[in-house]
Order: sequence, then C-alpha cells, then structure tokens
Amino acid sequence: MTGIRYGAVLPGGTAPEQLRQAELAEQAGWDGVFSWETGYGVDPWSLLAAVAARTSRVRLGTILTPLPFRRPWKVASQLATLDQLSGGRAILAVGLGAMDEQLPDTGEEPDRRARAARLDEGIDLIQTVWGGGDHYDGQHYRYRSGRFDLAAMARPVQQPIPIWVAARWARPKSMRRVLRCQGVLPEFVFEDREQGPDDVRALRGWLAEQGAPASMDVVIDGETPADDPAVAAAQVKAWADAGTSWWVESRWGMPDTQDERMAAMTERLAAGPPRG
Repeated sequence: MTGIRYGAVLPGGTAPEQLRQAELAEQAGWDGVFSWETGYGVDPWSLLAAVAARTSRVRLGTILTPLPFRRPWKVASQLATLDQLSGGRAILAVGLGAMDEQLPDTGEEPDRRARAARLDEGIDLIQTVWGGGDHYDGQHYRYRSGRFDLAAMARPVQQPIPIWVAARWARPKSMRRVLRCQGVLPEFVFEDREQGPDDVRALRGWLAEQGAPASMDVVIDGETPADDPAVAAAQVKAWADAGTSWWVESRWGMPDTQDERMAAMTERLAAGPPRG
C-alpha cells in the first residue's frame, strides 16, 4: 500500500462551476476529483471528460455510481472513454444506489437483494468487457460483442480501471463483493458508537486474511477544516496510520443554499489537502 491520497467530491453547481472547482483542486495539490451521480442533474461523465481535458494529474471518478440503475456496458464504455481521454486516470466507484426522498424517483428496483444481484453482475460484466471478453451471460444482463471489434477501440489505458465498491462492514455477502474489486468504500454502522480508525484496522486485517492485495484501496470520506491545517492533518493522519489509502473531502453536511455550498467547497479546495 502506498501513502494516503486526497480527493474531494464536488458539491454540485452548474457544469462550468464544477469544472472550475476541479481545476482549482489540481492547482491546490489534491490527488482526485469526484462527482456524484443521480437520476437527473449535471452528467458526471460529460463533466469528468471536460475535467480530463483541463487537467493532467488528478484522478477522476464518481462517488458514487448506482450501478443497478444503469446499463453496465454503457458505464464500461463511459469509463473506458474517460480513461483514454485522461491518460489512465479514471476510477469507478459503485454501490447499490440510494432510495432517498431527496433524490429523483425514477422507478428503480426497490428491493435491496435484487439490486445487490444486479450490482454483482454489473461488476463482472464491466470487468469482462474491459478485459477483452466478447460475451457475458447472467440472470439480469446479457452481452455479445457483435461483428465489429468495437471493444478494441474502447480498450482502457489502465488494466484494469480501479473499481471501488461500497460495502457494509462486516456483513459477509457485502464484503465478499469487495474481493472482486480494487477498493472499498466501507460503511461502518454501529448503534452505540461512531466509526473510527480502529475499524479500518479491523477491515485491513480481514482483507489480509482473505488474501486481498495490500494495494487494495480503503476509502474514507469526511470533513476537515479549511482554516486550521494542523488540525486537519492530525485528523487524517489517524486514519492513514490505520490503513486508509484515500481521504475524500465530502461536505455532505454543508449549508443548504447552493451559493453557500459552492463557497465553502471552494475555500476548502483552495486551502489544499490535509497533508501532514
């Protein structure tokens, strides 16, 4: 496992506003820029393609793509295209998809087990086509490459593009899915306490027991202050020491108005990542 990297989830805004924030993130020394994906809104893949053309270093992806709501071969195409345009900087983060009253209701499958089955098949199908496979047969998805060798034109630069998956620690079915991917966005849910670095240590221990490579990413999101670099660095260091490989500034609890959200994230990005 290499040293910890620092990313940020763009909080919203118009496409030009988010593009400017992504450029600021690279200039200020952040390692990754992530958009979020929902039923209707600024399309993350169009946005990230524009970011790829205006940056040279930051990794690019979503936090996260609700894969059971999408056609996995289309997602695979979008990621391969982004990976080519960015010179190998794409990351795909996937999950079951949130059923939240604050998000658009597009009539997707509400059953969690059904979405989990689609998530598993979607991951497998994406990895198949990225690896040059010409067919996939599952319960929910079927794919055939067709006469024309389109896959050769859409071959990613990275082999493979990293897939991060949201998983509930320590539920066996959810965690087994992690072993087929390159990273995990762990969901620590405890009734009597908040999550902490020791939970990452336990997760790292389990991954090692399962034979997962030490290079597997463990991604933690949270908030650090823009105006106190020492406090911010100390907060993240505790997670890094426990085995976290990516710290992602999320700002999920930011102010309600769009102008306040954009101003707060611009200030945080400009302050730079919470390095020690």
